Amino acid sequence: MDINQYLNDWGARYRRDLTENIMPFWLEHGLDRVNGGVYTCLNRDGSVIDTTKSVWFQGRFGFICAFAYNNIERKQEWLDAAKSCLDFIEAHCFDADGHMYFTVAADGQPLRKRRYVFSETFAAIAMAEYALATGEDHWAQRALQVFNDTQRFLTTPGFLLPKFEPEVKMESHSITMILINVGSCLRKVIDDPKLTQQIDDSVDKLRRLFIHPEFKALLETVGPNGEFIDNSIGRTINPGHCIETAWFLLEELYHRGWDSDLRDLALKIFDWSWEWGWDKQYGGIINFRDCRNLPPQDYSQDMKFWWPQCETIIASLYAYRATGDEKYIFRHNLISEWTYNHFPDAEYGEWYGYLHRDGTVAQPAKGNIFKGPFHVPRMMIKGCQLTAMPTATNI
Repeated sequence: MDINQYLNDWGARYRRDLTENIMPFWLEHGLDRVNGGVYTCLNRDGSVIDTTKSVWFQGRFGFICAFAYNNIERKQEWLDAAKSCLDFIEAHCFDADGHMYFTVAADGQPLRKRRYVFSETFAAIAMAEYALATGEDHWAQRALQVFNDTQRFLTTPGFLLPKFEPEVKMESHSITMILINVGSCLRKVIDDPKLTQQIDDSVDKLRRLFIHPEFKALLETVGPNGEFIDNSIGRTINPGHCIETAWFLLEELYHRGWDSDLRDLALKIFDWSWEWGWDKQYGGIINFRDCRNLPPQDYSQDMKFWWPQCETIIASLYAYRATGDEKYIFRHNLISEWTYNHFPDAEYGEWYGYLHRDGTVAQPAKGNIFKGPFHVPRMMIKGCQLTAMPTATNI
């Protein structure tokens, strides 16, 4: 295989799919040109099936539009869409205490708050990316303010409602993971040492708490000091989340000039998670595994969702660039061929989100409050960058 030609071909495909399929689909069908922001509950053909707005996705699509503007093409319609999402966020998505809502109505009327701070993390990266696109320092400072508020919410006892009874003490991988990416995104426009410190703190937590060599796994939920919890929750492996963490670490490794012990940590997580996640019978990355190989509790445990495939495509490219090891090109080929053979909708555009284990479509909607224009376009933008990037061994 001519690897350079292989990467060039995939890079061209990512750019074409992003600019001719994914972005036009969401700008035509999802962008709310009356109230601002974006709808994500879309049927297969793009028609709106629910006007409930995911606050996560106001930030996520705002980020994607600015990210595409900064890295693919300086299209004004992309920048305008990012601003629409940010204006909607500022007008409607913050409660009086600064904590963001989870869902709002089409006109911004609050519908639901949850104990999470993911609405904040996605709003912050959108503001930072928009600041990078426009040079408007207001949005950079606003991103930092939202980041600081997020930290305050996480560290103020009793501010966020617990998932379980107060006596149940657990640590979650998901917030540890996402804060690596938030720090990385904000650091592009804000010179504040607390951002790198947050990344270092998250990396330390990954090492101390969530890495469990006895299972060759990164666990989703552990005790407060990393204790293994021998129940269905504590035994859960989420290969998609783990692989996403791996590429966040590899991105930080690249930021540090490829010179860091993050390489070994990231590759270990990716290699372990590939073994747990890759479905040797049908292909694709499976949703959940139990670290003792017991039956997982989650009803979607053997399905193939869109986003773990996207994270694996990014991670395999990053791992190749970090090492020059062709086994990661082999993985990229496996996951890419499987993904592109099953998720894209050739008739109506965009991608399905939910497949059965064998790759058949479970339901054809293009979006809901969790699936929308984020993982797929982010993968394509990162794919364009990574297929053009030199490997660490060639620098």
